[in-house]
Amino acid sequence: MTTKLKFLTKMSLKKKMINKWFLIANLVLGLSIIAIANIDTIISAFGGDFNETTKIEVIDNTNSFTLLKSNFEETNKYLENMKPAEVTKYTKTYKDAIKEVKKDGVILITLDTDATTTIKAKVIANTNIDELLYSSITTSINATKAQIALANSNISIEELNRIYSPASITKEYLDKDSDTANNELIMGMLFPILILPFFMLSIYLVQMIGAEINDEKTTRGMEIIIGNVSPKTHFFSKVISGNVFVLLQGALLLLFSGIGMLVRTFTGAESLTKTLGADFADVWKTLVDSGFIDKLVVIIPVTLILMIMTFLAYSLLAGILASMTTSIEDYQQIQMPIIMISLAGYYLSIMSTMFSGSLFIKLMSYVPFISALLSPALLILGEITIFDLLISLVLLSGTIYVLIKYGLRIYKIGILNYSSSKLWTKIFKAIKNEDVAV
Repeated sequence: MTTKLKFLTKMSLKKKMINKWFLIANLVLGLSIIAIANIDTIISAFGGDFNETTKIEVIDNTNSFTLLKSNFEETNKYLENMKPAEVTKYTKTYKDAIKEVKKDGVILITLDTDATTTIKAKVIANTNIDELLYSSITTSINATKAQIALANSNISIEELNRIYSPASITKEYLDKDSDTANNELIMGMLFPILILPFFMLSIYLVQMIGAEINDEKTTRGMEIIIGNVSPKTHFFSKVISGNVFVLLQGALLLLFSGIGMLVRTFTGAESLTKTLGADFADVWKTLVDSGFIDKLVVIIPVTLILMIMTFLAYSLLAGILASMTTSIEDYQQIQMPIIMISLAGYYLSIMSTMFSGSLFIKLMSYVPFISALLSPALLILGEITIFDLLISLVLLSGTIYVLIKYGLRIYKIGILNYSSSKLWTKIFKAIKNEDVAV
């Protein structure tokens, strides 16, 4: 049996990997990941510039340019606009300014007095203005207008300074052991990206095993195979080859990402954290200071084990369901519940911050097939403990045991079945009696 199992597994892997479509797909995937990691460099090579300063010129007829410039710099910093902008006072005519707007792409602001609103402003650009930059401009104009209006109301300088001085704000958590803020930052910025490959690979695994089994059934090749090996050997060869394939594909994704980072380093581009903004760069320091990185020593190994076991559970279920169908169309319909369950787990993990303290989300983390998506998220948020994660592992192990014990009996009945007539009757008999005739 061992020799036949190795042979079938090897042949199944060769069928999946030693073909031009696997090479073409991974070539395109690899180039896409490398390109995404270096997107700013690529855009710059074709004339774009992420670091190009946007010039904002102001025709000031209100004698409030200095105030506007100060407000804009503060607002732009508060809104965390990564693209630099420079505000300068324009001394030429309005017609000359319009020419510069059309020719050089500068943004023009005109400030005039208004009896009703104090200031009347116009923002002129040749093309669309970035929404974040436009928010900075409008906010700074409104702040300038309010300051001038108050100054015209005969309020003392001391009172004005007190009104516009920033409030003293400090952040304090009563629960000193809680890292909720930092953890929610991880969930919002990083976790959806990290679990997406696992989610996609699990869906691909289900579709791949089902398609392969149905292909052998529709071409009648299954009869030849089962005539030489047992259904058990055939079943496990599909499960093993499918899991090895997705793990290798996952390793390739990591390799492509690493190559993308190396290319970025060799081309002299800025680090991604710097490109994405200062706050993103501070995430790592915040996590180190909070002690969260130390927890990863436990979280990462347990999560990887949970993910591998979930792959195994998905492949077992996919093989069992595929054996019951007689065409790829039938399997596409029967696999939809699996995909919906996986999709529910993915969205629950992304929205897990909304279920803080909920018993429902904790119970859902125990559910096999979605626990690998949800449990790590809740562990990061502090909603569950390592003990809860171990419970998920135990339940998932029990599910795998049940799928192997009873699923193999179903597989023996379904693999050579080409008719849906009394199929479920045969399946229930197979579950009750392991020795039922094939």
